[in-house]
Amino acid sequence: MDKELSFEPGFVVNGKYEILEEIGSGYEGRVFLVREMGTGIERTIKFFYPRKNKENKTIKAVAKKLHALRSSRLLIQYHTQDKLVLPDGKEVAFLVSEFTEGVMLSEFLKTEPGARLHYFVALHLLYSLVKGVEEIHRLGQYHADIHTENIMVERAGLSFQLKLLDPFHWVGATKSDGQKNDISNAVEVFYESLGGAKHYAKQPQVVKDICFGMKKPFILRKFKTITKLRHHLETLEW
Repeated sequence: MDKELSFEPGFVVNGKYEILEEIGSGYEGRVFLVREMGTGIERTIKFFYPRKNKENKTIKAVAKKLHALRSSRLLIQYHTQDKLVLPDGKEVAFLVSEFTEGVMLSEFLKTEPGARLHYFVALHLLYSLVKGVEEIHRLGQYHADIHTENIMVERAGLSFQLKLLDPFHWVGATKSDGQKNDISNAVEVFYESLGGAKHYAKQPQVVKDICFGMKKPFILRKFKTITKLRHHLETLEW
């Protein structure tokens, strides 16, 4: 089924959306940049793996979460859902969302010297991410799928404009579980943007006081909420 979701550029979905390119993938499915044929507007489509979307429970949960978080500036905005019938008769459900300019953070990092950021710049990236995630948490929600291949980024000077692709439906997780996961994942994005384990030993103490060698219990002990992490970044002493 995964191969059946490998749509080539030019493929037309239900006579409405022309596939332009694949821009991401994850546990639940694959995300494509498409052009809405009636208007020429670029949008994104996420196709859900049927094995991860039994009885359409996952797509419904994700759509409801995106709707609940429609005021969040960090998340892409949900438009509608539909299904595609494959040549073998199988159905694949998909979500249509807005498309925003930018590149995946994973690709952006490859263009930087040494494929990593200076720690001062990485702190600005983390701060932008944390402020957006804090907005999600204040709405009583969580994202649960924050990583470098799920973040669209635009940069202007030291500022970063970020957009997260749609959230993960974490079956059985509590709000507390999801929000803690967001905190540790945000720190992991920071860690990876600095070059990960290969360069960690030479990072300054200001970095190590956030990452704790990516030992999750230590991170969550210090930053019990995303607000505490934001406050830490805003009051750093140099």
